[in-house]
Amino acid sequence: MVFMGTAPFSLLALRVLSASEKVAAVVTQPDRPRGRGRKVSPPPVKEFATDLGLPVLQPERVKDQDFISLLKELHPELIVVAAFGQILPSALLEIPPLGCVNVHPSLLPKYRGAAPINWAIIKGEARTGVTTYLMDEGMDTGDILLVQEAEVGRDETAQELGERLAELGAKLLLETIRGLKEGTLQPIPQDEEGASYAPMLKKDDGLIQWEWEAHQIRNQIRGMIPWPVAFTLWGGKRIKIYQGITGDGKGIPGEVISLQRAIEVACGERSLFIKELQMEGGRRMGWDEFARGHRLTLGERLG
Repeated sequence: MVFMGTAPFSLLALRVLSASEKVAAVVTQPDRPRGRGRKVSPPPVKEFATDLGLPVLQPERVKDQDFISLLKELHPELIVVAAFGQILPSALLEIPPLGCVNVHPSLLPKYRGAAPINWAIIKGEARTGVTTYLMDEGMDTGDILLVQEAEVGRDETAQELGERLAELGAKLLLETIRGLKEGTLQPIPQDEEGASYAPMLKKDDGLIQWEWEAHQIRNQIRGMIPWPVAFTLWGGKRIKIYQGITGDGKGIPGEVISLQRAIEVACGERSLFIKELQMEGGRRMGWDEFARGHRLTLGERLG
């Protein structure tokens, strides 16, 4: 098989597959500038594959004919995809006789797209899961092979949920591959009426609207970790918020109404206790240290 993946979600799947299957090559995205210093760094999957001694391919575009020709020369029976980051063209999908299998961290057809884990939390879902499916030219639209459901923890962040779903996804991939080999799986078309989309997150998606209900804002905070992190504005600067708990306070949306157990801010309905935050250019800290160091006072408005 050939494995295609880029994001950290892919790592466990590659580890599990490489331990039980013959992986002819690993395909991942090119090295990119990352972090504050914008230093060119390899994707996590490349580093891991290199450590395993697996050949690594990094096409700029998987549609390029040279790459497709190279892939054909490997004669893969199966291509496995996990959080790769590009839509595969039909010329590539047609190469392996067993097809191209994707593992997607949602209960398809809900939350197709780039950020299903984040949006499931932001939208307040109580359950999600992972789905394996046979890929077509659409975005997560292919016939479903296997599904594994999972609860979303009440306090779970997108990072924590992603780690759990990566483990479930790796196990489901092994079960899927076994079923394809044995010919025991019956692909099921997706129900288009239940389809929804989870677009790639942008930095501005993290901007908190204090007019929202407190529980919505709390879900936004959880869903934006580890990136881009929910934020508000104060004194012309961004404040990233890492932890919030709903309360029953009242006031003008965005108003600081208490500094007792946390920084309590009024929302459109109820209030939010901010427990952990970070001023732009500063370090992450607890609410009490922040309130003292920045002279935050009652009645001030955030946002």
